[in-house]
Amino acid sequence: MSTLEFTSRLNQLSAILHSFAYNLTKDSEAARDLYQETAYRAIKNKEKFSPGTNLKAWLFTIMKNIFINDYRRKMKANTIIDTTENQYYINSGKNTVRNGAYSNIMMKELTQMLDGLDDSTRIPFQMHYEGYKYQEIANELRLPLGTVKSRIFFARKELKEMIDDRYQGIARSKV
Repeated sequence: MSTLEFTSRLNQLSAILHSFAYNLTKDSEAARDLYQETAYRAIKNKEKFSPGTNLKAWLFTIMKNIFINDYRRKMKANTIIDTTENQYYINSGKNTVRNGAYSNIMMKELTQMLDGLDDSTRIPFQMHYEGYKYQEIANELRLPLGTVKSRIFFARKELKEMIDDRYQGIARSKV
């Protein structure tokens, strides 16, 4: 196959190759770069292509291999190599301790606020928080579905107002 004929067939497949490159990269600039690299390598190695075989499949294979190699190269570049004694940096993450005091205090305060709600809104809200679906709550409490939804909405709204009042007051007192 002559260079002119090979280039002509490559140009005929360019739209399909661009589309495949975009599917691999999900980025138009990276897709153009991938297509250019594929076209370059195909032209450079055209003597390795066997005439009478599927050119499109050969080009797709080249493109896929370039993409995979680049991906692996990038992943390898992001790998942390710790040359310190006893791999100090890699192992240092194991020694961190999570301090849950702040979140425990917040949960205690939220529970107190929730307990301050009227039972008619608190119970559906808690059931929804525990994972019950609206219809399940309605069946359990023997209420219409719309009533359950509105009570959960009003509970959220009231809790939001309580939180805003509590923490905006704290923020204002610090200013």
